[in-house]
Amino acid sequence: MKYFTSSGYKQGPNLVLYVVVALASAVIGGLLMLTVAPGYIASRADRLAMHDGTGGGSGTGSGTGGTGGSAPIVWSGSWPVTAVAEKVGPSVVGVISQTTYYDRFSGQSTQESGGSGVVFKQADGYSYIGTNQHVTTGSAKLYVVLADGARHEAELVGEDWWTDLAVIRIKDVTLPVATFGDSDLLKVGELVMAVGNPLDMEFQRSVTAGVISGLNRRVSYTDEREFYLIQTDAAINPGNSGGPLVNMSGQVIGINNLKIVTTNVEGMGFAIPSKVAQRILGDLVIYGRVIRPYLGVKIISATEAKQYYGLNIEKGIYVAQIVAGSPSDRAGVREGDVIVRIDGEDVSTLGDLRRVLDKHKPGDEVAVELVRSGQTLTLTAKLVEAPGE
Repeated sequence: MKYFTSSGYKQGPNLVLYVVVALASAVIGGLLMLTVAPGYIASRADRLAMHDGTGGGSGTGSGTGGTGGSAPIVWSGSWPVTAVAEKVGPSVVGVISQTTYYDRFSGQSTQESGGSGVVFKQADGYSYIGTNQHVTTGSAKLYVVLADGARHEAELVGEDWWTDLAVIRIKDVTLPVATFGDSDLLKVGELVMAVGNPLDMEFQRSVTAGVISGLNRRVSYTDEREFYLIQTDAAINPGNSGGPLVNMSGQVIGINNLKIVTTNVEGMGFAIPSKVAQRILGDLVIYGRVIRPYLGVKIISATEAKQYYGLNIEKGIYVAQIVAGSPSDRAGVREGDVIVRIDGEDVSTLGDLRRVLDKHKPGDEVAVELVRSGQTLTLTAKLVEAPGE
């Protein structure tokens, strides 16, 4: 299976195999809506409007989500996608990543690739923009492209490899702030829309519409890097990474970042849930990094334990090393233990472990269920803040 991200193809020695997420053509949205009876659309308006007010406004600690209490969009005489595009569009920008590389023929060269971003905060004269980490990583310079084509040099505030999220900002430019909704309220089949800049700004501010195809989809790059994402059939194309996925109340419920690219697959795009994005973006604004809880174990998956250690572990993660003085050390976890559950949730990879721990904060206590010499034990560990990554 090939997963591609949506920041466009990068050339040169540091070829990045990420391709792009996001949105292509309002025409698709129009065709989709032509298959939906207007009466059905109208009957959904009240329920969809219930999402209003669930976004992260000020006082939540995340620093994201705009006002969080905007009035629901009223659909009268035009397709809902049109109204949503008019509301969300001004908050969507282009993101240009400029990299410098060397080769023996031309010497120093500059390469640019494009992505998308969404404005989620205004403070102290800055517009803060959320995008994907794979859009910003390795950049010598970053630029934000506005709707009128103006290009402004941007500053990287922080980026998080684990969730593929990043924050950049531009000074003395006031832009509309998007409102974030609650991705936990989404239902399969719900209408959504994506906005972005496919093909490196060639089709800037494109709109595509579709539905929520699935929730909490597990997408793995490696055992240690896994995503739990929203699946949508709204078209996601190269250059749309970092752009918003929005509901029919015009609220951001996801940040587009992946699509599946194979010859026999169509319409499988993915977005980072807004519930995750708000917390990560908020931490990046405040701290420049993400504050995460820490257990202090170095683990390998059951598959790797069998391959490298000759151990026949059916499930769980093998504890290869304990960090001295860490929460796991103080709780009594030992090398050679097999952790099968944390707080009642099964874990089998590093991605699983991180997903469960990320639901907590430093200072929380978690139940660690493990197998030691054939016996099942449950220990209690008090999490601390993870060291800088």
